Amino acid sequence: MDVKLAQCFLAVDDHDKAIAFYRDVLGMEIRNDVGFEGMRWVTVGSPLQPDVEIVLEPPDASPDASPADKQALNELLAKGLLRGVIFTTPDCDALYERVRESGADVLQEPMDQPYGVRDCAFRDPAGNQLRFIERPAS
Repeated sequence: MDVKLAQCFLAVDDHDKAIAFYRDVLGMEIRNDVGFEGMRWVTVGSPLQPDVEIVLEPPDASPDASPADKQALNELLAKGLLRGVIFTTPDCDALYERVRESGADVLQEPMDQPYGVRDCAFRDPAGNQLRFIERPAS
């Protein structure tokens, strides 16, 4: 079987702040920006991975979610309790400095993990956790 990741979704409550972070701080490309029925979806991706995209969507975008579920999702996002994304980088410390200098919420400074990577973590402007790992040279 030949299966590859194409897209993943992150909930954001302010697309303009998200674009500024993902494009201007992390260096991602804006690949699509679509409005529909009062909502907005913005697709970003690394220039190094043209076939992988992150869709930044409203937390209440699912048409199948009840009003109570949509409210719960908005509250979880506001608390920073929704899951995020893990990126790789060849230099965790340099990336950490760049993201920290942007004013992003630092969750973890760079550190060597017992499972063999060096990593750091931040929250994006919506509160999603982003982890950046540097794998050891092989």
